[in-house]
Amino acid sequence: MRDTFNLSKAELVAKEKQRMTQQLSGGNWSVKEKVALTCRILFNKGHDSGLSGQITTIEKPGEFITQQLGIGFDEITPSNLLTVDEHLNVLEGKGMPNPANRFHSWIYRAHPEARCIIHTHPIYTSALSMLEEPLKVAHMDACALFDDVAFLPTWPGIPVGNDEGEIISSTIGDKRALLLAHHGLVVVGSSIEEACVIAVQFERAAKLHMIAAAAGKIADIPEDLGKEAHDWVSTESRNKSTFAYFARQVLKKEPDCLEA
Repeated sequence: MRDTFNLSKAELVAKEKQRMTQQLSGGNWSVKEKVALTCRILFNKGHDSGLSGQITTIEKPGEFITQQLGIGFDEITPSNLLTVDEHLNVLEGKGMPNPANRFHSWIYRAHPEARCIIHTHPIYTSALSMLEEPLKVAHMDACALFDDVAFLPTWPGIPVGNDEGEIISSTIGDKRALLLAHHGLVVVGSSIEEACVIAVQFERAAKLHMIAAAAGKIADIPEDLGKEAHDWVSTESRNKSTFAYFARQVLKKEPDCLEA
């Protein structure tokens, strides 16, 4: 057995990342089940704001799965989801999508690598957005978002028009998340699991920001260490494993949430 006490930090990080890839696992849920679980997870993690907020995931180019307007995140099941085209015409299911999903279509067009988009108005994120200042990432638990959050300082109004779609899709750039002033958060993920985990971490980071800022000036963390922590937690295996943990929390409380 190799003596790991002689390894450098870089070697240990690489070694453990490989082991996590090999040993961490997620669940075997269908796409619609993962969307439903994400809605329940977000509801339980403080992202509830009535009928506001959306989640979409690409099913095929120009089509995505989303929830019905009129149904809360805590009521979503695989059977009441919709499949819509990028013009928000319903292709499968009953009901109507949230008209604000229009800006999702713009993001998918501008960022073809995106597989899932989440937009919510959680309390601490919304409070921070009212200050018109960017999210400050200065704690290890928030480093999944280190240098990975764009900021839109001017509120363009309700995101139902094409102008809002153009503004939001261009502002997010190459980041995985966006703070919208006077509004909420947007997360763009390469998978449902990634988007869900980032959305949960975003609200936690906003809570940390607001609590710390109320006590004093938030100190910066070194850029190299923030980037190191970001890359350490931002792996597919870790996102899938974290999502599975959040899903187990939901399923313990709501064991029938995946039923028709």
